Amino acid sequence: MRKVDKRRVCGEKWSYYTPSSATRPAVKTFLQTLPGLVFGCLRGFDRLVFRGYLRSLMSASGMNVYLWTNGVTFRDFKAHAQQRTDQLIAASEAVAKRQDRPVEYLRSPQMRKEDRAREVAKRDGIADGLIGMFTCVEPCWSYTVRGNGGTKRLELRSELRQCLHLYHYYQHPRFGLMYARVQTWFPFTVQIGINGREWLCRSLDAAGLKYRRSDNCVTWVEDIAWAQKLLDGQLRVNWSRRLHEVRGWVHPTHPELLGKYKADYYWTLSQSEWATDVLFRDRQELQRRYGSWLRFALTSYSSPDVLRFLGKKLPGHGGVNGHYEGEVLSDLGRRVDGLRIKHRAGANSVKMYDKAQGSVLRVETTINDPSEFKVYRGKEGDESGEMQLRQLRSGVADVHRRAEVSEASNERYLAGLAATTCAEPLKAVTAQLSRRVREPGRGERRVRGLNLLGDEDAAVLAVVGRPEFGLNGLRNRDVVAGLYAKPTTDETEQRRRSSRATRLLRLLRAHGILQKVPKSHRYRVSERGRMVITAVLAARNSATEKLVALAA
Repeated sequence: MRKVDKRRVCGEKWSYYTPSSATRPAVKTFLQTLPGLVFGCLRGFDRLVFRGYLRSLMSASGMNVYLWTNGVTFRDFKAHAQQRTDQLIAASEAVAKRQDRPVEYLRSPQMRKEDRAREVAKRDGIADGLIGMFTCVEPCWSYTVRGNGGTKRLELRSELRQCLHLYHYYQHPRFGLMYARVQTWFPFTVQIGINGREWLCRSLDAAGLKYRRSDNCVTWVEDIAWAQKLLDGQLRVNWSRRLHEVRGWVHPTHPELLGKYKADYYWTLSQSEWATDVLFRDRQELQRRYGSWLRFALTSYSSPDVLRFLGKKLPGHGGVNGHYEGEVLSDLGRRVDGLRIKHRAGANSVKMYDKAQGSVLRVETTINDPSEFKVYRGKEGDESGEMQLRQLRSGVADVHRRAEVSEASNERYLAGLAATTCAEPLKAVTAQLSRRVREPGRGERRVRGLNLLGDEDAAVLAVVGRPEFGLNGLRNRDVVAGLYAKPTTDETEQRRRSSRATRLLRLLRAHGILQKVPKSHRYRVSERGRMVITAVLAARNSATEKLVALAA
C-alpha cells in the first residue's frame, strides 16, 4: 500500500471545502458511453489569476487621505510618487541581484513572458527559486494631478496611463512555474498567476508518482485516483497567507513605502479556469468522436443552454431571462493543435477543445465576473451566520465556491455530450416509444405511446432534457414551469396544470425516459432517455435538406 503524507494532499492545516474524489454523476454518465477508451478524468483549476489591491487607495478620496497623512501636497505629488516608484524598483532589482538572476527589459508588452521565463530556466537549470525579473511598460490605472476648471483647484484623478511593471517568474517549490507582476506607480497593484496543472505536476513529483504531460496537460498518470486527490487538495489552501508570502518576495518595500499610512493588500481571484480533462487511451478514438461533438455543440446548444451551463435560472418558456442584458455568443476557433468551441455569456465562458496532440478532451469554465453567479453563503462579515443565496464574491474567501459552480458548469456540458455517442439510427432509438406500454407498479394498466414529432410530447421532452436538471433531477413544479410561460394564481388552474405534469411524468417513466430518485419526488433522465431526447430534438430542429443528405 502506498504511504500517504496527508499534509501533502491537504496542503494546509485547515480548509473551507472538501470536494468528493468520487466521479460525479454527469461525468460518470459521459465516461460510461466510452467503455475501455479512457483512463478517467482529472478535474481542477487550470489558470488562477489573483490580484492584490490596497483597497483604501483605489479611490481618489483614499489617496487624498494618504497624502494628508504623509504631508504631501498636490504640487509635490509627482516627485513623491516618482521617489516611491524608484524605491520599489531598486528593492526588487536588489533581490534579483542577490540571487544572481537576470533583469531584462522587454520592449513589447505582447511578448510571451512565460516562454521567455522557460527559456531562461532551461538555460540556467533553475528547478527552484527565482528564474528572473522582466520589466515592461504596460497600461495601468493610476493617479494624476489635474486642474479643475470649475473649482480652479488642483485635484487627483484616476485615469488610464502607462507605467513600468515588474514580472517576477519563479519555480515555486509547491506551485511550480508561476509569476507575480507589480505595478510600480500608485496604487501598486500586485497580480499573481498560478497554473493548477503545473501545481499538480509538482505534487505528483513530490508523491513519487509517474506521469506524462504535454504542455500544461497531464496525459497519463500512474494512479489517477491519487492524482485527483492532489487536485482536490488545491482547494484547501489559506490563500491570504500564501499570497502575502509571495508579495513579500516581489514587493519587499511594503509597507514602508506608504510611510505613516497603514494599509494591507486585499486579495481577489480576478480570473479562474476550471478544467475537466478526459484522458483517452488512443488519440484516434478521441478524434473519431470529436467532430460530432463539435457539430452537436455548435448546432444544438442555444443561448438559453449556454446560460444554464453557467448557472443562470431561466423563465419557464425556456428563453433568455428578460433581466439578462449580456451578450451570448458561440464560435469555433482554430488553435495550434486543433479546433475549439467557446460559448460566452458576458465576461464568462465555457469551452471545449482537444489538447495534447488530440489525446485529451478538455471542457473548461472561465469566470471573469463572479457576480453573475449565486451561491449559498453567510453575510459579508458574518460567515457563520444564516446561509442564503447570495452573489459569488471575487475575494479569495469564495475560491471553493467558485470551484463548485465551475465544476457544475462542466458537468452540465458533458451531460449533454453524453447523448451524442449513440451510434444507433434514430429508428432503432425510438422504435418502441410510439407503442402502448405497461405502467410500472400499476398492474395491467397501460399508457399511450409517444408522438415524438408532435408539439406536446416534444415540448415535455425539451423541458425534462434541460441541462440544469442533469445533476439534481426535476419535480412536478419544474415541468409546470417549463410548459407554461405565465404562472397563475387560480387554484383550479394550478391543480389542472399539476395533474397534467403528473400524467406526463408517469408517461415518460413508463417509457423508460425518466427514472424516479429513491425517497424523493424527483426524477432523473435515464441514459437511454438522454439519447432519445437529444436525437428527437436534433431531428426536429434540423433542416430537411440536411436530413435528406444524411439519409442518402
